[in-house]
Amino acid sequence: MTVSIERDGLPDWLLPVREAAETVRPEQLSRFLPPAEGGRPSAVLMLFGEGPLGPDLLLIERARSLRSHAGQPSFPGGALDPEDGDPDGPGPVAAALREAAEETGLDPSGVQVFATLPALFIPVSDFVVTPVLGWWRRETPVAPVDLAETGAVFRVPLADLTDPANRARTKHPSGFTGPVFDVAGRLVWGFTAGVIDRVLHYSGLARPWDTGRMIPLSDEALGLAGRGFGERG
Repeated sequence: MTVSIERDGLPDWLLPVREAAETVRPEQLSRFLPPAEGGRPSAVLMLFGEGPLGPDLLLIERARSLRSHAGQPSFPGGALDPEDGDPDGPGPVAAALREAAEETGLDPSGVQVFATLPALFIPVSDFVVTPVLGWWRRETPVAPVDLAETGAVFRVPLADLTDPANRARTKHPSGFTGPVFDVAGRLVWGFTAGVIDRVLHYSGLARPWDTGRMIPLSDEALGLAGRGFGERG
């Protein structure tokens, strides 16, 4: 799958997101940056749409049976396959769209990829992840394709993600404290929440919120995450 990046033709509300993606530096997004060697090339699709409640973001919930990041809300995505192409070239865009189609039934032809973020690192799973930003210009129905991989597919309005009442921080199993979003009946945390938080911040869409507010992860989330940390160690 070969898809070029198209900057133009976006709705006005997405222009600050594009500008942020094109100017942000890796260290502004995360303290976990790719190692000089190693790491598994991966990509995720950060897909913006215009739903019945206004601008929104497509997320999935990973199946609880998976070995890594089980049960977590996340962006669609996964590791690059050889047919995706060069990890330092078109590979991440191809992988993000392919994985999104495999996980949600999304038709990639309806997605305009308008930017990519710098590659980041997820130490627990050894993934070097490139977030790929897309505009859902021609929507198609989405739902879990394989329940062994995807537990749910859902859309979260940007208004909910920027609502201070839905924002907090949590302590990860690693001991690191990071942002969370209490939206759509789920707690979005970890890598996904970190990327959303930084994109909202650098695009100027974020609203002031109480960064001292803490929400603990559920016992189930800790158990699923701990399983991944055990495999890593």
